[in-house]
Amino acid sequence: MRALQRAIVPGVNWARQAVPGLLIAALLALIARTIADGLAHGAAGLPKFPLSPVMCAVLLGMLWRNSIGVPAWAQSGLNWAMHRLLRVGIALVGLRLTLSGATAIAATALPVALTCLTVALAGGFLVARALAVPRRLGYLLAIGTAVCGCTAVVAMSPVIRARSAETAFAVTCVVLFGCVAMLLYPYVAGHFFASSPVHAGVFLGTAIHDTSQVIGAALIYSQQAHAPDALAAASVAKLLRNLSIAVLIPVAAWLTQRHEGREEGAESAAPRPRAPLVPFFVLGFIAFIVLRTAGDTLFGAGTDWQAVVHTGYTASDLFLTCGMTAVGLSVSFTDMWRIGWRPLAAGFVLATLVGGCSLLMNLGMLHWA
Repeated sequence: MRALQRAIVPGVNWARQAVPGLLIAALLALIARTIADGLAHGAAGLPKFPLSPVMCAVLLGMLWRNSIGVPAWAQSGLNWAMHRLLRVGIALVGLRLTLSGATAIAATALPVALTCLTVALAGGFLVARALAVPRRLGYLLAIGTAVCGCTAVVAMSPVIRARSAETAFAVTCVVLFGCVAMLLYPYVAGHFFASSPVHAGVFLGTAIHDTSQVIGAALIYSQQAHAPDALAAASVAKLLRNLSIAVLIPVAAWLTQRHEGREEGAESAAPRPRAPLVPFFVLGFIAFIVLRTAGDTLFGAGTDWQAVVHTGYTASDLFLTCGMTAVGLSVSFTDMWRIGWRPLAAGFVLATLVGGCSLLMNLGMLHWA
């Protein structure tokens, strides 16, 4: 009996902490989808205005956070939706691809991703020096813009011995400019890449910072342009960038040690938290691609297998929408204005450089193709 209690109690405690926040995210996501559907069909005699449910959910979450506020008792569930549920939804996007399809997209995305990565890293160092941004903060801005947003900042921070304030500043910049790009770039993609959903997805996957923001932008584009291939392409392009962190973190550690020398004493002996070099949702994404390939090979167009795939699509859309609502609820305008103009200017320049580089690369490849 006691063993059963020990097994059940943690789950009950987690539910008490997480369920209220999850309910808020789910309710706002449902309201956002209702509003988007109403606008798309010209409800109440209004002119039809196609608006993605995900964009509506993010905007509704931001409005809620900065007007009503988010209560402390909801924070645990919202964090779970933003960090766990959203990543499960990203992993399930892998069911939209087979190995051959993913390889074809990767061949298109890889040169764009590598070029944008190089521009972000080199530009980060130069811009930080030009604007007199502290060295470690410049590193964090560069890595956050180049690789995978907040995840890269948090993973790199202990490696380069960044201060907590520097980490917070870098995360705020990534959130601010990534959210602006998430809401703006789907329309840029629609203007330049209306004839090629793959290039639209590669543009979104290489021009926007955080994985959640990329998926949000790709969902907005795919929903409004009725181009589901863009979501798969954006996911592959973004995950190619994410994989680069497995190389950049060891290199940054070596450069930091070389620059500062070996530190003696308790500070150097203290254990430092380490993030996994390859995020688990990346491995999950790849696993679902393999599963889809194997299922298509073994079962083809069988009704049961297609029902499983369709269920995965539905679950992915549901998890992503709820997760993006939580992302909107995490954006505080007040926190953003506290950062100071120099880091904001550096973050803006870097975001513009990477977005422009991705746009030009994709336009060139599309024209050449």
